[in-house]
Amino acid sequence: MLALGGLMVIVDTTVTLVAVPAIVADLDSTLPAVQWVTSGYLLGVVAVTPLAGWAANRYGARRVYVTALVIFTLSSALAGLAWDAGSLTAFRILQGLGGGLLNPVGQAIGLRSVSREARGRLMSLLGLPLIIGPVLGPPLAGWLVDAASWRWIFLFNVPIGAAAVLLCARLLPRQPADPASTTRMDWTGLAQVCGGAVLLVLGCTLIGETGEMTIEVAAALGASVLLLVSFVVRALRIDAPLVDLRLLRHRPLAGGLAVLVCFGAAYFGAMSILPIYVQGVRGDPATLAGTITIPMALAVGATLQIATRLVDRLPPARIVFTGVTLGLLGSIALLITTTSGASYPMIAAAAAVLGVGSGATLMPTMTVAVRDLEHEDTPRGTTLLALVQQIASAVGVALVAATLTVLVSSRVPELGTTDSGGLAAMLTLDPPARAELETQLAGAVGGSYAVAAAFMALSVLAAAVGLRRVARVEDRAEGSRSPA
Repeated sequence: MLALGGLMVIVDTTVTLVAVPAIVADLDSTLPAVQWVTSGYLLGVVAVTPLAGWAANRYGARRVYVTALVIFTLSSALAGLAWDAGSLTAFRILQGLGGGLLNPVGQAIGLRSVSREARGRLMSLLGLPLIIGPVLGPPLAGWLVDAASWRWIFLFNVPIGAAAVLLCARLLPRQPADPASTTRMDWTGLAQVCGGAVLLVLGCTLIGETGEMTIEVAAALGASVLLLVSFVVRALRIDAPLVDLRLLRHRPLAGGLAVLVCFGAAYFGAMSILPIYVQGVRGDPATLAGTITIPMALAVGATLQIATRLVDRLPPARIVFTGVTLGLLGSIALLITTTSGASYPMIAAAAAVLGVGSGATLMPTMTVAVRDLEHEDTPRGTTLLALVQQIASAVGVALVAATLTVLVSSRVPELGTTDSGGLAAMLTLDPPARAELETQLAGAVGGSYAVAAAFMALSVLAAAVGLRRVARVEDRAEGSRSPA
């Protein structure tokens, strides 16, 4: 049940990427306007995620989870009925507000229900949507766009969401509110962290639209830094902050968070490139743009199930370091294969290597980070991880988009002369023109994988440094339990 709700949320993070050309055409809109359909969803998720831990303790995790699932399902129906880009963006923001609560609250419900020894196995199940969703979203979207309409990528959620609501309302255990959470809500902290996070995503998204550092972008990013820094300072001083940064004294959580920030930005940024490459550079249909990711989905699913279970048996730092190394190799392979015009099987193989790295990194890292937290700290820990990972993912996607915009404009200047901009013009090229420009287009779009590769290199460094102490502590603990 919990995995089902999480799957819908994560799929909807990337499902619009494949459908962008169809939405632009059907709504008679522009690419920059339709890009807000994805950005608006991320803004909604980022804005509400800090409330997850407080709401679960204050009102009960079960009640919060079911309510969020209802909001997500109803807003999915509204998005499928949208009449223009503005209404679609508004409904997507509402979708994000519901979806942003589902994964952290769902993980807290699951972790509270099992012993420490079983948490690795549980996280392997709860985490499957978190990794598989971004990979299965594009194939599903491609098939629905070509076979029916882009509207079905949202309407598809309605029957699944309704079934999930009924199952959760009937089967989830009741978890009463924590009396300690009835204290006054930290509205100042909420304004600081939500405002800072939203402005950060907004600024990065604006860079992705224009490829330039405008006054508006600088103002948004500057204000976001001021708000987030002030939140950190305040959160470390007051007794009951909205997001408890004191949990970072727990070394596994701090080390895992460093890995997740870098790897999440790289992984989700890389996921946004391939659909544009297939449709914009090669001129192939949306179905193929989604189908090419199937080997990656299989690699992620198989690796995740194995790696997350091994966290309970083997030193987790070794598993995570292996994962981030494979992620770096996969990103470099995608950079090479796409810029050189390699065949789709070669590109799919490179994506599969990235998938293996993802399966061995994200959920094992999250498991290590939160499995030893105390009962009352579990929802705060999952909220902190979810918030930072969502921000990192959104920033990664935006930076990749900014890089792609700059590369397309500089390497294929002919496209930049149109009113709709280089990216929009690339998506509407006729076959002869696309064939003539394919080399330049491949270099521009594929070259944006360099951003993902750079973040992956940082994740390798974070794993080597941040989780080293965790591995030493666990090795000493294991040695003390071994018979002499």
